[in-house]
Amino acid sequence: MTLNMDDLINSIMASLDRIDYIKPEDIPNIDLYMDQVTTFMDKKLRNTSRSSEDKILTKTMINNYAKNNLLPPPVKKKYSREHILLLIFIYYYKGILSISDIQSLLNPLTERFFGTDESFNLEEIYHEVFSLEHDQVKALQKDILKTYEESKHTFHDVPEDSAEFLQMFSFICMLSFDVYVKKLLIEKIVDGFNQKQSSEQNTEKKNK
Repeated sequence: MTLNMDDLINSIMASLDRIDYIKPEDIPNIDLYMDQVTTFMDKKLRNTSRSSEDKILTKTMINNYAKNNLLPPPVKKKYSREHILLLIFIYYYKGILSISDIQSLLNPLTERFFGTDESFNLEEIYHEVFSLEHDQVKALQKDILKTYEESKHTFHDVPEDSAEFLQMFSFICMLSFDVYVKKLLIEKIVDGFNQKQSSEQNTEKKNK
């Protein structure tokens, strides 16, 4: 691959170092109207979008999440900090999971931890999960660079004017397979969880 491709990879690796999550303390302590929620999310997550024209969150999206039971309804048209935490989870999930899978993951959270006065609440869960992000990024950087180096050793027997594209194609295929396998794993875990939940509910009905 050419130096331009190397430069692109180095730039991407550097950008991964700048990935950060929305910290709980960054979320306003007051409830927000829908327009304020969309503005906040756009400001905090804009650097994760592919294009400046991409919509991070819209009113229609929020309404659809509520209709699909992904998000508890607002109180007097205002959304709490916990609403925003759930919207962040949805934002990251929606690119790889179906609405029904996101429901399976988030509904137990909202049922047990949304709006609770317990010390262990939704904010604690959010902080625990996203605090792992820094180490995860470092591991991903090493894995991506390893995959990139492997792709550079493919297609050496093809004409030079085709080798560059085919090596790039090889790199993308390897990354895509990694995403495919992880997505498949997530779906299998969610299916197993759903089956367990269904079995427990059937047992409860029989006992009644």
